[in-house]
Amino acid sequence: MDTESTYSGYSYYSGRSRGSHRHGERSRDRHKTRNKDSRSEKSVTINTPPAEPLLGDSSVRGEQVQDDNWGETTTAVTGTSEHSLSQEDIVRITKDLEDSVGLDCRRYFTLALAVILGLLVFLTPLAFLVLPHLLWPEKLQSCGTACEGLFISVAFKLLILLLAVWALFFRPPRAGLPRVFVFRALLAVLVLLFVVSYWLFYGVRILDSQDENYQGIVQYAVSLVDALLFIHYLAIVLLELRQLQPCFSVCVTRSTDGEIRHYNLGQLSIQRAALAILEHYYCDFPVNNPALLSASKSRAAKHLAGLKVYNVDGEFPAASVEGPGNNATAGLAHSQSRAMIAAAARRRDTSHNELYYEEAEHERRVRKRKARLVVAVEEAFTHIKRMQEEEQKKAPGDVMDPREAAQAIFPSMARALQKYLRTTKQQHCHSMESIQQHLAFCITNNMTPKAFLESYLTPGPTLQYSRDHWRARQWTLISEASVTSGLKDGSIFLLKCVDFSLVVTTKKIPYIQMSEEYIDPKSHKFVLRLQSETSV
Repeated sequence: MDTESTYSGYSYYSGRSRGSHRHGERSRDRHKTRNKDSRSEKSVTINTPPAEPLLGDSSVRGEQVQDDNWGETTTAVTGTSEHSLSQEDIVRITKDLEDSVGLDCRRYFTLALAVILGLLVFLTPLAFLVLPHLLWPEKLQSCGTACEGLFISVAFKLLILLLAVWALFFRPPRAGLPRVFVFRALLAVLVLLFVVSYWLFYGVRILDSQDENYQGIVQYAVSLVDALLFIHYLAIVLLELRQLQPCFSVCVTRSTDGEIRHYNLGQLSIQRAALAILEHYYCDFPVNNPALLSASKSRAAKHLAGLKVYNVDGEFPAASVEGPGNNATAGLAHSQSRAMIAAAARRRDTSHNELYYEEAEHERRVRKRKARLVVAVEEAFTHIKRMQEEEQKKAPGDVMDPREAAQAIFPSMARALQKYLRTTKQQHCHSMESIQQHLAFCITNNMTPKAFLESYLTPGPTLQYSRDHWRARQWTLISEASVTSGLKDGSIFLLKCVDFSLVVTTKKIPYIQMSEEYIDPKSHKFVLRLQSETSV
């Protein structure tokens, strides 16, 4: 009886201590999370054109709301969805809207400054030529043949400069960078100082003295246009040519599944390197699939559950009670605990067998569902060919368009496709409407069943899927160094999205020393001597 009371007391107090310990860990985790969120708000961001989050919480909610039985009920598209928003979601949406308004204002302000500076640059040479005719026309000397030829030179040079500036600067923005582009800002300041200095010289030496040599004024305007062309050449070198030669090799790792890609980049700042990496990411990385990660987490939690030890018998006596019987009871409890821990450890050692058989069973199910899907799609496409042969005999008004043909054959393959997508955890990436559109596209272009299935059998790049699944509205760039500084050997920065991040490490491409070794062509020559005597 004493033994039982002692054991239950141990269970009670150990449970209380474990509960309080877990409560303290949860409170500390919440505190760390709040501190992390407050620090992350100070990080700089790279914003892409507005769209939906990249497979974040909204995609998970959409997966829960979406009807998983669309393969069995394909005659009509019906369904209801309920969306609930918490106070945190409302605050986050409001903050995103405020950030988007601020970014739009900054974008338009930068565009307005660029337009004003461009008008100042192009109107300055024309003003140099027109002002003397407006202010002192009776004092100007006549313009000869050489002067009129300079007019043609100024006109064509301004036209070339206009086209060159339009091609280099007035391009649609690819993204909103967190900081100003240093080289572009320096070029703008250089052009502004250059034009202002020309205006000062023009006002002091020509306007005040009312110079009568109009040919000299025209040559002064031509020199300004020539200098502007050279500045544009400098802009091409700094903005376009400088980054072409590869100098660094960057390793991009996705934090969720460890997907890795390597790219070669030139002399770029951290923010422009991040932009180049994001452009490669949408084309090279397969789409992030949170469903696969949740499956692996549940399997790991199931294996870790085998390590728990429960003592549900008896109770410890009071701390003041002492005696040999109590010591024997405590020793028995400790020995039982060690035995249970040893059993859990042996179970943990055999967990790899369970994982092996689970993966083997999953692969078998995938192959089985894939075979059924391939057969169903081939039969559906065979039916399409049969329908096309029959439609050739019909009147022109009775022929079905590809959309109607896709809707007619889709139910025959819908169930097999639905089961395959569920098994491979891709059901949230493909809706029934997108599958029918892809099927109609394949029918229109006379594609084979294998071409239709390739989008579902092999996970494609992120851009392959609809915008609701791949386009992230905002990326956060986290870097210890300034984002306007250039890449260096060993630089590390993060690109954080809604539900994952890209970890970027930089390595400098080593200097390669090549040497030449001369081989004399005569060294390859040899003489073959044959003996006349042969064996009998």
